[in-house]
Amino acid sequence: MRRFHLPFSPWHLLLMPLALLFVLPLVQMVLTSFMSSAEINKFPPQLIPTSLHLEGYRALLTETPALRWFGNTVLVSAVSVGAHLVLCSMAGYGFARLRFAGRGVAFLVIIATVMIPIQLLMIPTYLMFARLGIVDTLAAAFVPWLASAFGIFLMRQFFLALPVELEEAARIDGAGTWRTFRSIVLPLARPALATLAVFTLLSSWNDLLWPLVAISDNHTFTLQVGLANFQGMRRTEWSQLMAGNVLATAPLILAFLFAQRKFIATMSFTGLKG
Repeated sequence: MRRFHLPFSPWHLLLMPLALLFVLPLVQMVLTSFMSSAEINKFPPQLIPTSLHLEGYRALLTETPALRWFGNTVLVSAVSVGAHLVLCSMAGYGFARLRFAGRGVAFLVIIATVMIPIQLLMIPTYLMFARLGIVDTLAAAFVPWLASAFGIFLMRQFFLALPVELEEAARIDGAGTWRTFRSIVLPLARPALATLAVFTLLSSWNDLLWPLVAISDNHTFTLQVGLANFQGMRRTEWSQLMAGNVLATAPLILAFLFAQRKFIATMSFTGLKG
């Protein structure tokens, strides 16, 4: 008896319905952003707009400084991603390869900070930023994202999985520690750097709680803080809110699609050695 072979993995029969289930809210958000206020408030709810209405996007761009919020968010995320790639890669390489007193204890202390709830750090962080004079500025939004324990851990685990012989060969040729790190190790760490960049982008871009505490100037808002103001106690501008959510979500989807292949390469290395 001839066996029937599927042109794809049998797991796709399970994963495809699950993927559609997760995509439906995103599709509904996009469709709602093109509805009029009457269609949005209609009962029973209308899932598909009868025609494309741009009132939500028009009001978002003309009645609010949404483009300024978007620019602020881009700046905060760009600084956060850049600082993460530089500082976390350097710290991860130091913990993976360099020998110094207290290396293990210092690494455990850094990892232990992951277990501290962010709510416990808000008041001391706010007081420290107030003394530095950066409260209510964009610096208050990106300074906490300059480095993270997760980024250091991710890069350390990736560097531990790299063959030491490559670095030893570079040292035999006369390269120092810094040149070996810059010319040999970093090019090999591109998958891990891409993964770290995406994770940092997602976290800094979607951060709401801390900017909501540290920033009160309307022109210094990030996009998430600005969109939160659309949800009032008596009335919510749903068309503007959905249009703003589309504006906030589209860059993240593009970033993930661009770097999704790097995730597999990174996870195949990370965690192989401890």
